[in-house]
Amino acid sequence: MSVPAQPSFDLTDRVCVVTGGGRGIGAAISHMLAVSGAEVIVTGPSLDTLQPTVDEIVDAGGKAHALAADVSQEAQVEQLAAQVKERFGVPHVLVNNAGVNGIFKPLETTTLDEWNEIIGVNLTGAFLTMRAFGSMMVSARRGSIVNISSVAGHVGQPRTGAYCASKGGLELLTRSVAIDWAKKGVRVNTVAPGYVETDMTRSLRSIPVIANHLKVRTPMGRFAQPDEITGAVLFLASDASTYVTGQSIRVDGGWSAA
Repeated sequence: MSVPAQPSFDLTDRVCVVTGGGRGIGAAISHMLAVSGAEVIVTGPSLDTLQPTVDEIVDAGGKAHALAADVSQEAQVEQLAAQVKERFGVPHVLVNNAGVNGIFKPLETTTLDEWNEIIGVNLTGAFLTMRAFGSMMVSARRGSIVNISSVAGHVGQPRTGAYCASKGGLELLTRSVAIDWAKKGVRVNTVAPGYVETDMTRSLRSIPVIANHLKVRTPMGRFAQPDEITGAVLFLASDASTYVTGQSIRVDGGWSAA
C-alpha cells in the first residue's frame, strides 16, 4: 500500500481576502494566512483600523495590502471585488470575518435599526462578498470561501436574537451555496468560534458574573484567544481540505457539545 501524501497547508502565491481583517479574529487570520505564504488583502470600513495589521505583516516579511470597504454596502463590495481582480487577479480564498454584535438585549426591546445593522453586516455582507468574489471563483473553477460564523449559529443564546439569526442564516447560506458550487471547483465552509477575547466580547467579559458564567458553561473553562481560531481557517483555506465543503468546524471549547 502506498503511503498517503502529507496534507498541504501551504498558501504560497495564493491571494486571500479577509473581511474585517484589521483586528481581533480577523487580524489573527490575516497574520496566519500571510505566514502560510499568501498575499493577503485586508479589508474593512476604515483604513485606519487596517493599516496597523498590514504594517505588522509586511514588517514580518509577509505580503499584505489594505483596501477599505463596508461589506453591507453593495456598491462598495462590487468596487472592492473589481479592485482585487484588477490588482491581484481572481482570489483563491475569501474569509468572511466581518461581524458586529453591538447589543445585548431581548428581542422585544431590539430596534429595527439595531436588527438591520447586525443582519446587514453579518449576513447580507457575507451574501454580497460571496456573490462578488464567488462568481469570479466559479469562472476560474477554483477557490475556497471560509465564513466565520459562531456557536450562536448552532445553539441559541440569550438576549442576542439578531446575532443568532444572522449567524444561523450564515450557516445555512453556506451549506446551500456549497451545494451549488460543489461541481464548479469552489468550496464553502464555516468556522464557528465560541467566546473569544476580542473587542466584541469585552463588555460581556467586563461583568464578573457574566464572565464567570461563560467560563463555567464552556467545558474548557476559559475564553479562546484569537489565534486559536486560525488553525481551522487555514485547514479550510488550504489544499488539506480539498474534499470538505458545506461543513462547519466549531472552535468553541466544547460549548456546543455540553
